Amino acid sequence: MKKMLSILMLSALIVVLAACGANSSSSGNNGGNDKAANNTSGANSAESTNAGSTEKGKIGISMPTKSSERWVGDGANMKKEFETLGYTVDLQYAEDVIENQVSQIENMITKGVKVLVIAAIDGESLTDVLQKAADENIKVIAYDRLIKNTEHVSYYATFDNFKVGVLQASYLEEKLGLKDGKGPFNIELFAGSPDDNNAYFFFDGAMSVLQPYIDNGKLVVKSGQTKMEQVATLRWDGATAQSRMDNLLSANYASDTVNAVLSPYDGISIGIISSLKGVGYGTADKPMPIITGQDAELASVKSIIAGEQTSTIFKDTRELAKVAVGMAQAVIEGKEAEVNDTKTYDNGVKVVPSFLLEPVSVDSANYKQTLVDSGYYSEDELK
Repeated sequence: MKKMLSILMLSALIVVLAACGANSSSSGNNGGNDKAANNTSGANSAESTNAGSTEKGKIGISMPTKSSERWVGDGANMKKEFETLGYTVDLQYAEDVIENQVSQIENMITKGVKVLVIAAIDGESLTDVLQKAADENIKVIAYDRLIKNTEHVSYYATFDNFKVGVLQASYLEEKLGLKDGKGPFNIELFAGSPDDNNAYFFFDGAMSVLQPYIDNGKLVVKSGQTKMEQVATLRWDGATAQSRMDNLLSANYASDTVNAVLSPYDGISIGIISSLKGVGYGTADKPMPIITGQDAELASVKSIIAGEQTSTIFKDTRELAKVAVGMAQAVIEGKEAEVNDTKTYDNGVKVVPSFLLEPVSVDSANYKQTLVDSGYYSEDELK
């Protein structure tokens, strides 16, 4: 009887201990869920994933904004490439607020990332935070926007930005028949954000083609606004461009017609088109002017197909992501990255070794071949 009682007491003790262990485990899982819930509160700006792949370390990717379709794609492409190589990725979007970007980069430095890949909101605002990165021996790759006034940029991955402007202006030149002596035509000029070094390359490339026609009177800028400081669009903002186009039309085109608009970016083009539609353009009696763009964003490609925007510049960011990842891998391994330009991109402190990819002009005649056949968009996406 005593033996039986001992066995029963031992069994009861085991059950109690097991229950305690289960409660402890359950409590730990709830804590993990709470943490995950807290992390999702920053999901609009941060996308840190692949936490299980810690062998190679963490890469910090700082993008300017999610408001532009292309930056979302850039971030996703790089994240995928880095994770394929076994790195974890801290991907952050600063929503075009400089202070946000600086703070996010500081957090990445604190987390001990091996490399920072940065598309700067303002190319001149990161000098101090990149010094902090250098103090921790963290290398920096500038991504499609040159980072200025610092020696702490190892490489620059971008496209041939001067050529982008040349392609935009050459398209206008061809469609207007300027080489054949046709004209005069009325044109208005738009440029990108004055705090983005690329905006100057785009504008200078375009003006290298257009300025001779302005000088000889074949192109007429009725507003008289032909300088970068007059035509720049802060933060590449479409609403800002629309407002400026509204003012240009009311002040200069009450009885005249706009024949062409140099637009450096698709988001700006969409704003310009909205303004033009507001005063009757886009009809049989008043057709849309020739309007350029850049980045082959979905809305603009659809606009091209619909006969509103005329052209865009395709920059295959899938390939740019591969270049940036290759540069990061090289600096991690202590090797030299592949570059094809060591003269063009002087950031005020050093000439940053760069790899320039080729841009491609796209319109209604070649969008299927360039964008669909390459897998960048599907036919369904463009419907």
